[in-house]
Amino acid sequence: MNKQQFIKAFADKAQFTQKDAGIAFEAMAETIAEVLKTGEKIQIAGFGTFSLKTKAAKEGRNPLTNEKIFVEAKEVPVFKFGDSFRDTIAKK
Repeated sequence: MNKQQFIKAFADKAQFTQKDAGIAFEAMAETIAEVLKTGEKIQIAGFGTFSLKTKAAKEGRNPLTNEKIFVEAKEVPVFKFGDSFRDTIAKK
């Protein structure tokens, strides 16, 4: 399912227009990004947790030249589903 298909399914389920569902989706994505940028995490009961994970600096290799390169430490966004959500999916 791609983004447009998701927005259509969301609009149908919530009885929104596709335009309103798209606006809601974009607002949600922007809000999540803004909150994560502050270093805060977002916990949604029954769904899951959005947070940042710090990846340590490491030595890597350029696959084209096989040259060693240094990869700096960085923070990456992660999402962990909650237990109740995972249980819902497991009970297909």
